[in-house]
Amino acid sequence: MALDYKKEFEDLIDIVAKESASDLHLCEGRYPTIRVASFLVPLMNRKILTKEDTLGFMSTVLSPEDRELFLKNKEIDFSYNYRDKARFRGNGYFQQGTVSFAFRLIPKKIRDFDELNLPPALQTFCEKQQGFFLVVGPVGHGKTTTLAAMVERINENRAEHIITIEDPIEYIYEQKKSVIDQREVRIDTLDFSTALRSVFRQDVDVILIGEMRSIDTIATAVTAAETGHLVLSTLHTNNAAQTINRIIDSFPAGQQDQIRIQLASTLTGIFSQRLIPRISGGLIPAYELLISNAAVANLIREKRVHEINTVIETGLDQGMIDMNRSLAELVRRGEITAENAYLYSPNPKILERLI
Repeated sequence: MALDYKKEFEDLIDIVAKESASDLHLCEGRYPTIRVASFLVPLMNRKILTKEDTLGFMSTVLSPEDRELFLKNKEIDFSYNYRDKARFRGNGYFQQGTVSFAFRLIPKKIRDFDELNLPPALQTFCEKQQGFFLVVGPVGHGKTTTLAAMVERINENRAEHIITIEDPIEYIYEQKKSVIDQREVRIDTLDFSTALRSVFRQDVDVILIGEMRSIDTIATAVTAAETGHLVLSTLHTNNAAQTINRIIDSFPAGQQDQIRIQLASTLTGIFSQRLIPRISGGLIPAYELLISNAAVANLIREKRVHEINTVIETGLDQGMIDMNRSLAELVRRGEITAENAYLYSPNPKILERLI
């Protein structure tokens, strides 16, 4: 008798929720596996998945159109709703000729800064009328969740037109003071660049770009910030200095001076975060915050980006936060172990002096 893969998948979703897991992995030849507080845990009370199982799950989570696209392109991003109780960002991919899926749980409730243990300084960026603000860090360290908290803060306090461009849509916003339009790549727009070019005709105030994946997207985002919009986005970079260099270096040599000048005038801040295992269970963020000021703008224009780390380390009185101070504070408060602090430190020797 064939398995009911819809019920099987829903059973797995229930386990994710019950165990407070962040991710679910389905791969042929392995047990279904969840990630709890950064640790992968195989569900050994379930059966090892076969090719038939992964194809059965594929038919459950993908529409016929998406299945066709997946089999053609060998990978796909998508979202999956479960009875209005849970939402997942999914990615389907092939490995060694077999189908695999990774699902990230997107909580229904958008948590605020206090619940996420984020610094109050982030609130000031939600009050700006224009500028370019980035949340950066590795995959799976809460960038999307932090941006969602910022958008929700704007939604609760300002009457603005907010447009999000995502692939796929993750958090769903309930309109409060703001009008919010959420556009999903492939479903609502061809791609990020096309959607971004269109926002200039949509009377937009705040733009959330799920991820900056191309030169066109970066260039249009910076121009949007330059022309009076508040632009929020993410990059997979480690810190503020690396982020600025990554943006500039992504352009051909002949365009780098122009983007450098634009970035110097539009950048409002860069927030880099890492989710660290908490002694009491779960995860807690450590972070770096660059607040762009005249000195930072000059460093960008004068090709002295490598000096920005020093600006952050000495800018505590201006609200800046450096990663080592954040880690040291978490150790002092008993939130994380010193061992984990050293693992995530960009400069363990400096951290040693702070702990």
